[in-house]
Amino acid sequence: MQSIRDCMGRSTLPRLEQQMLWQHVLKVTRVWLIAHDTDVLEPHQVAQYWALDERRQQGEPMAYLIGEREFMGHTFQVSPAVLIPRPDTETLVNVALEQLQHIKQPRIVDLGTGSGAIAISLALARPDAQVCATDVSEQALHVARLNAQRLCGKVEFYAGNWYDAIMGQAAFDMIVSNPPYIAMSDHHLTQGDIRFEPRSALTDEADGLSDLHAIITQAALHLKVGGYLLLEHGWDQGQAVRHLLQQTNYSTIHTYQDLSGNDRVTGGQLLTS
Repeated sequence: MQSIRDCMGRSTLPRLEQQMLWQHVLKVTRVWLIAHDTDVLEPHQVAQYWALDERRQQGEPMAYLIGEREFMGHTFQVSPAVLIPRPDTETLVNVALEQLQHIKQPRIVDLGTGSGAIAISLALARPDAQVCATDVSEQALHVARLNAQRLCGKVEFYAGNWYDAIMGQAAFDMIVSNPPYIAMSDHHLTQGDIRFEPRSALTDEADGLSDLHAIITQAALHLKVGGYLLLEHGWDQGQAVRHLLQQTNYSTIHTYQDLSGNDRVTGGQLLTS
C-alpha cells in the first residue's frame, strides 16, 4: 500500500506539478493534500496518478492533464481542442475594457473564441454588453459553451470562419481576436506546450499575418463608425499590424505591451465604413 508521500518520493516531476496532479486525482485542496500525505491510497488512485505523471513526463501541458486554467481570475475548462489561455492574452481583455468604459450596452464580437476565455471574461466584466463569439471548430465551441454556462457568462456563440459566422448581424462597437499569428517556420511550434495545442489555432501555415490581414480588411463591414478593432499578435508583429490598420482607414492606432514588455495587442478606431 502506498501514500502520497511515497509516490512523490519516486516521481521526478517538480513538487508543485505533483501536487496539482494529486489534487486533480483525489479532488482535494492543496491544504488537504499536505495534511493527509501519509494516508494510504487506493490502487486505482495510484494508477491514475502514474498515468498522468507519465503523460507530463512526455511534455503534455498541465492544463490539459487537469482540464482547466485560470484566466482573468476565472477558472476555464480546457481540452486539446482549444488553446490554453495565457496571461499575455489578459492584455487584450484589459485594453478592451478600458476602451469600452464610456460605451453603454456595447456590442462586442470575439473572433476565433477557442475556450471562450476572452468573450466570457468581457461578458462577466460588462454584464450590460451584448457579447458574441465565433469559432470554426465545433469542438472548441462546445468547450466555450460549457465555460459560459458554468461561469454564468452571457455570450452568444456562432459557428463559422471569421466574419462568415456573423453575416447579417448588426454592426459592433468592438471586434476582438486572438487569431493564429505564428509563422509556419517558427521553431516554437515544435517546443513546449505548443506541440500539443491545436495547430490551426496557432499558425496560418504562412507568414503569421494572413489571418490578421483578413480580419483587418473585412472589419469595416461589421464595425460601427468609431468602433474599435483590437488584435493580439506576436511580439515582433506590432509594426506590421499598425501598417495594416493605417492602410485600412483606422485612427488612434496604438500597440500595447504585455506583462513582459513585449508588443502584444494593436488596435484602432474605424474612421468611416
